[in-house]
Amino acid sequence: MDAVTSVSRQELINRTRRQLGELFRAAGPGPVPEGRGRGVVLLGTGGVVARAAAAISYALLWRGKIIDPKAGRLKNLLGPTSFPAIVAVVYPDKSWYDGEPCVVLDYSKTSFVAKAIRDEIRQVSPGLYLGVVFLAGRHVLDFALDFTGRRGKT
Repeated sequence: MDAVTSVSRQELINRTRRQLGELFRAAGPGPVPEGRGRGVVLLGTGGVVARAAAAISYALLWRGKIIDPKAGRLKNLLGPTSFPAIVAVVYPDKSWYDGEPCVVLDYSKTSFVAKAIRDEIRQVSPGLYLGVVFLAGRHVLDFALDFTGRRGKT
């Protein structure tokens, strides 16, 4: 646990779901990130399908998150214009994934649309966080948030 490696965003896209799970388990929570993090959807299939899904989802659907650790809040950046929407509460807690510390992105008290979603993130490289998405308590998707070179920008 608490391993911060030198994995890149592209390497995360190319990993399988099992490999992403191993990396998440090995990582520590790191500090709560601040500012604008570029989001990447991780299918966990590796290869061309995973690269295409990451590119298409970034271009059309989800571009990342803006996190304000002092307020304990975040907003997702949606669509081609990075429209800030869907608020979550941000706090450290134990992971539903493995019971170890993580940073929780909790939508249950702040969003009608995403009420059943809980994200958890851990730092896998300086400024790069690997996340897991739970929908109604079930792990359904993985993602990355890249804060490298973007700290403090909102």
